[in-house]
Amino acid sequence: MCGRRLSAVLLALLVHAAVQAAPPEHAVVTHFPQPALTPEQLGVIVNEDDPDSIEIARYYREKRGIPAANLIHVRFRPGHSTLSRAEFAALKQQVDRATPAHIQAYALTWAQPWRVDCMSITAAFAFGFDAAYCASDCRPTQTSPYFNSSATHPHTAHQIRPTMSLAAASVADAKQLIDRGVAADGSNPAGTAYLVSTRDRARNVRAGGYGALRARMQRIFPVDIVEADALENKSDVMFYFTGSTQVPGLGRNTFLPGAIGDHLTSAGGVLFGGSQMSSLAWLRAGATGSYGAVVEPCNFPGKFPLPDIVMARYLQGETLIEAYWKSVLMPGQGLFIGEPLARPFAGIAHLAREGGLSVSARLLTPGLYDVQAAPSMLGPYRSVGRIPVNWGMREIRLERVPPAYYRFVRRADPAPVR
Repeated sequence: MCGRRLSAVLLALLVHAAVQAAPPEHAVVTHFPQPALTPEQLGVIVNEDDPDSIEIARYYREKRGIPAANLIHVRFRPGHSTLSRAEFAALKQQVDRATPAHIQAYALTWAQPWRVDCMSITAAFAFGFDAAYCASDCRPTQTSPYFNSSATHPHTAHQIRPTMSLAAASVADAKQLIDRGVAADGSNPAGTAYLVSTRDRARNVRAGGYGALRARMQRIFPVDIVEADALENKSDVMFYFTGSTQVPGLGRNTFLPGAIGDHLTSAGGVLFGGSQMSSLAWLRAGATGSYGAVVEPCNFPGKFPLPDIVMARYLQGETLIEAYWKSVLMPGQGLFIGEPLARPFAGIAHLAREGGLSVSARLLTPGLYDVQAAPSMLGPYRSVGRIPVNWGMREIRLERVPPAYYRFVRRADPAPVR
């Protein structure tokens, strides 16, 4: 693990000045930031004309403790795959009027419709319908301001509400998906990321970055590059990225709670009745999140999740909806499906020993942090040092620190590497 030490003498002098009352017997950490969206910030959109949508929304609210005020009611005819621009405009107007100001993201409680004209329905709810996010031929589209963003409140920062569909073939399947997401929270699974490089040259475009991803991530999370058309008989799948129209053998693997899997292809987001494998196949096999295109995107890697960003954001403790959305540069034609609040890598471990203190996580969020100390948990806290956390750090170690209550406050993103 990587670590960072503050000067023991300097820290001791500063803490002595900060602590004016009887300190604890040893160093105690009261706070280290690991920001993520919460149930209070998620709006749940339910179609009152669809009994399945009503039941999924009820179950999701119950399992996630989502406030009743966050339930947003709409009405439209269920069971069809596509909404016209006019139909969606009326629907979006209802949602905008009913959405509390503090809501930062949306969950949809249906699998159909998955498309609005030339946009995915998750992108349409996030951005509003905008043809700039579409392309009628092989061209780039409008990019997302949320891409690889450090924003913890996307609507406040970027005026968008990332959206994910709790998509499933049945209410029972949707409940199992929700249960997997809830079970994932804080589990810190010891899984593997499988990067599958197929013979499908047109759809295997992400494989060019697999080597660099493994080199960057290997000491943080196990990464296996597999040269094959499919993965089979793996019992520890946490991430599975591939490129193919069909992915055989999904059901012969075991996906851990919170797992993410997707296949780069033209129509994975056509959830029912398409000629290519539906992204729902990943959820049926046990994944908790997936992604697929709803109209022909061509094979721009930027129109699909970039595995290194998905993994880094997820491992830093962000929710599924945050990590997945931040990984797609041009998400207008792609559908996000899964349990939005799944957060398997939440949690910061604190350990005081031999007069020192360590703070660790699966992956710490890079940035510049103030170290503050106080004589009691309630304060007053005073700054006693500043420490940078660089990419790849999993542990901060403070040596020979005086007994006190400590908290860390993230001040800024790290300086770019030159």
